[in-house]
Amino acid sequence: MKKITLVFGLIFLLSSSIAESDDASEAYVETEEEVPTVDIPYKSPEILEPSRVYFSEHFDDPAEVEKRWVRSEAKKEGISEDIAKYDGEWKIESPLRDGLIGDKGLVLKTQAKHAAISSPLKRPFVFQDKPLIVQYEVTLQDGQQCGGAYLKLLSKSSQPLHLEQFHDKTPYTIMFGPDKCGGDYKLHFIFNHRNPINGSIQEKHSKKPSERLEDLINDKHPHLYTLVLNPDNSFEIFIDNKLVNSGTLLDDFMPAVNPPAEIEDPTDKKPEDWDEREKIPDPAAVKPEDWDDDAPAQIIDESATKPDGWLDNEQPHIADPNAQKPVDWDSEMDGEWEPPLIDNPACESAPGCGTWEPPLVNNPAFKGKWRAPLIDNPNYKGKWRPKLIPNPDYFEDKTPFKMTSVEAIGFELWSMSKDILFDNIIITEEITIAQQWAADTFQKKRQKIAKDSESVIEKLASLTVEYPILWGVYILGLGIPVVLILYFCCRPSSSNAQKKEKEDLQRQAEKKKTDEASENIEDENVDEDETGRGDQENEDEEEEEEENEKEEEQASTSEKAPEEGTRKRKVRKE
Repeated sequence: MKKITLVFGLIFLLSSSIAESDDASEAYVETEEEVPTVDIPYKSPEILEPSRVYFSEHFDDPAEVEKRWVRSEAKKEGISEDIAKYDGEWKIESPLRDGLIGDKGLVLKTQAKHAAISSPLKRPFVFQDKPLIVQYEVTLQDGQQCGGAYLKLLSKSSQPLHLEQFHDKTPYTIMFGPDKCGGDYKLHFIFNHRNPINGSIQEKHSKKPSERLEDLINDKHPHLYTLVLNPDNSFEIFIDNKLVNSGTLLDDFMPAVNPPAEIEDPTDKKPEDWDEREKIPDPAAVKPEDWDDDAPAQIIDESATKPDGWLDNEQPHIADPNAQKPVDWDSEMDGEWEPPLIDNPACESAPGCGTWEPPLVNNPAFKGKWRAPLIDNPNYKGKWRPKLIPNPDYFEDKTPFKMTSVEAIGFELWSMSKDILFDNIIITEEITIAQQWAADTFQKKRQKIAKDSESVIEKLASLTVEYPILWGVYILGLGIPVVLILYFCCRPSSSNAQKKEKEDLQRQAEKKKTDEASENIEDENVDEDETGRGDQENEDEEEEEEENEKEEEQASTSEKAPEEGTRKRKVRKE
């Protein structure tokens, strides 16, 4: 019912605007009407299979969030004391725009400050035979100038977990999410790999995604980031459910997980007689006798003559006579002041000024420095490379998926933009659970944004598909304005009617002007006035005129204008 009411309202506004536009005599002010936003039903998502979920957070209950999440009180090492503290502000808030009723998120309110917050998993995730799916939403509500919006999966250790001391050096297993600084847009997927020989940890960075990230980071809309990591070492990364990166842990990370089996011998040295030159000058070549190495590239043009009017005694540039030494000029500090040079006005109309010198031309005898042509080097041995030896640090890890177990999740960030919103985090081993979680949350947000951004025509079209009976409403609603337009455009105006009446009167008047009886009356009246005839004569004239009118009517029916003229003259003579 609400949708139908909206349609009738839109049609009424459309009809009113059309009708008012036809009345040119009335002025109006055009205003932009705000279309009400569409309400998409929302409720906090629920996990149907808790045994397959290791972490889930929708942030809709601020009291529960305060219980589960811990703000860091640590200090970052190696930087100035005034910015070392993790004092960025975290709040639970609704989105600034396009939000669903009841939906909230974790918001980093401050900018240019270190901020860290974390929460333990329901139970640790152990990398064995189950896939790892990490999914969360990011909304850069104020855009992003420089900073990250990634999350970290904190590694499990033998020591108790102290999340209030979470900082940049806290061991993590996986870092995943968007990052930007300047024109560098990134989507991180980094995992820490443990060397099975010496136990050292090294970061491995995935290749760049195929999707352009500029629009996603700058549009200020919520975006869904999903990482799928499988026990067979394959991975997939999705943005808004669209695949943007994929590969394997063994082949698509830098540096590579497994080192090379052989390396160059660091003690090997190139022999002194090793010749790496592919080409050498021909030792049998001889310079031609007429080859002059010292011939200049250009010589003076002997045929040139000084142009007429050349001013030898004038300089091309002279000191500016209007220049004045600055008041603050210090001769001891700045040196002797000299006025700046300007073009000599005396040279403007002359072909040149100063000492004339003939121009230079290319030297036909110039050949440059002679060099012998190159030939193949008979002693060439190729590019020297150190010999390869077995790599003492070589190992082969065929299952890099088996990483250090994860026991907590956290955001450890620094950003030049504020109001970064995180929402609907889930860590699970089943992709369908993550998809359903996104359908209950992210998809509804995108649906609301799409609905709110629809134009009036698009709204009417979608409603028409849902309610075909609206076609009748459209016909009535649009038909009435069309009829009114045609009526007002095609109806005869009062001025046109008056004009037509005038034309009819004028035609009647013209007919009377061509009526001989009326002309005779006018002529006879003029004759009477001129001759001063009496009343008796006037009565005689009237009788004659009546007879003449009868004759003229008969004559007009026979359409003989010349005879009528003759009759008029006869009557006047009589």
